[in-house]
Amino acid sequence: TMPKEPAVLRQNILDTTAAILACGVDPKKCLLFQQSLVSEHAELAWILGCLTNVPRLLRLPQWKTKHASQNNEGTAGLLTYPVLQAADILLYKSTHVPVGEDQVVHLELAQDIAQHFNKKYGEFFPVPKTILSEL
Repeated sequence: TMPKEPAVLRQNILDTTAAILACGVDPKKCLLFQQSLVSEHAELAWILGCLTNVPRLLRLPQWKTKHASQNNEGTAGLLTYPVLQAADILLYKSTHVPVGEDQVVHLELAQDIAQHFNKKYGEFFPVPKTILSEL
């Protein structure tokens, strides 16, 4: 949600890819792709954002914390980031999502969005279940 220099962003993508491969992820067994090249992520985020009310987003703890730390000048990107996260999950019809304790409320938002979408348009998205990761 913070602007980055294009060259730094490109290098971060390469570094992250290298780290994933170094961890042992086998590209012969796993599909690796650059999410920003898949326009459906942003397209679904827009659709889901049109179904998500602003007061719900304003209540999220991460928004409150980061908004306060940015002198109450938080961006729309920061506010709507949890909707993008929901789109990232729902686009692939994920059924189970591993999250840390700090992301449980964002997954709950994704669950609520999926339920709302399904109620309005018919069963389409599975409601993802939380897998709480331990540190």
